[in-house]
Amino acid sequence: MDVSRSLLLPRLPRRGSPPLLQFFSSASEPTHLLLLFLQVLSMILDHGVPPDVVNRHKQTPLMLAAMHGKIDCVIRLLQADANILMFDSVHGRSCLHHAAYFGHVDCLQAILSAAQTTPVADSWGFARFVNVRDDHGATPLHLAARQGRPGCVQMLLEKGAIVSALTGSYGFPGSTSLHLAARSGNLDCIRKLLAWGADRLQRDSAGRIPYAVALKRNYEACAALLNPSSAEPMVWPSPLKFISELDPEAKALLEAALMEANREREKKILKGTKYSLPSPSHCDADVVDDASSEVSDAELCCICFDQACTIEVQDCGHQMCAPCTLALCCHSKPNPTTQTLPSPACPFCRGSISRLLVARTSTPSDPEKAGYSPQLSRRRSRRSHNLSDGGSSSFKGLSSAMGSLSKIGRGSSRMVDSDSGSLDKPEHDL
Repeated sequence: MDVSRSLLLPRLPRRGSPPLLQFFSSASEPTHLLLLFLQVLSMILDHGVPPDVVNRHKQTPLMLAAMHGKIDCVIRLLQADANILMFDSVHGRSCLHHAAYFGHVDCLQAILSAAQTTPVADSWGFARFVNVRDDHGATPLHLAARQGRPGCVQMLLEKGAIVSALTGSYGFPGSTSLHLAARSGNLDCIRKLLAWGADRLQRDSAGRIPYAVALKRNYEACAALLNPSSAEPMVWPSPLKFISELDPEAKALLEAALMEANREREKKILKGTKYSLPSPSHCDADVVDDASSEVSDAELCCICFDQACTIEVQDCGHQMCAPCTLALCCHSKPNPTTQTLPSPACPFCRGSISRLLVARTSTPSDPEKAGYSPQLSRRRSRRSHNLSDGGSSSFKGLSSAMGSLSKIGRGSSRMVDSDSGSLDKPEHDL
């Protein structure tokens, strides 16, 4: 203890705080000192200092590390069994609240990963921890949406945050995350919330829908997307079991297709506003062309005949492109009595879908066949494979039912996180 005090007190002189908390009293440090700080933290913990000591605001070292985005310190404190279920006395917030509020996605991920492997999952339950509320009724998702943290919003939604939860007194009473994102005018947060099923018609305690909130603050683009009369966005089919068990590669393909589909809708919605989506640069177009040439030998999707097959259905092995797969999963609406989403069947064989994987690409053995163009050959080959077991009627029905859902355009778009790289000063506002 004497060694740790001699290392820390001359550097961070603050009376009345334990040495471990003095370690986090500076909001940012030079990069070359991070390793030294981690070594000092380990030394303090090894000397028997409890990881859950609190300051006068009942903030723990884990809260302060999450607040300042010191991911290495967060991991070290979690390894020392720091309690993630402690709340400060300022607003009754946990370490998860602080990570979401200040937009530190890596800290948020580390805390959520720890919650799945610690006794929290057994005592509280993981879903309850993700949706924990502070003294003002705000969940971490509420804070991330209000502060404009799309990366944190995405992660919390993927981990089970309730997109339609109402606040208590935070923001405006009865607000949802979509209301709060409209208040901040963050278009990326609104996109993600809508893609996860946020209700544009939900009203707060004053009877206002998110559209009215954005309109009052002159956020024209946000208001255009939130307008109930505009086109409904495609919603990520999270209730489906095989969607929750997606491989990372397959999930990335479907997420890219979802974002591309919704951006096509946004172009039409925002056409009459001053805001317009950025057009791809010449360099980006070249990348798309190169990508198209790389998959030129892949089989074309037998539903849209536009994109290469990238997703494979288990157990039947039929293949589709990511946009058509997503359209298949998003086509059915939840049952209003049970609020469950019916699981779609394979459009070719009507067999149940147990899992979705990245399709295995195959190269045609003789692409130079006389009388056949490569594109026509691929189309016929895929049609023969997909429809060989009598699924033609199902295929025709799916093609007509999907309509524009499967015509999303070539290429894929990456989900862009617009979180700022700068670190906020630790402050709490309602």
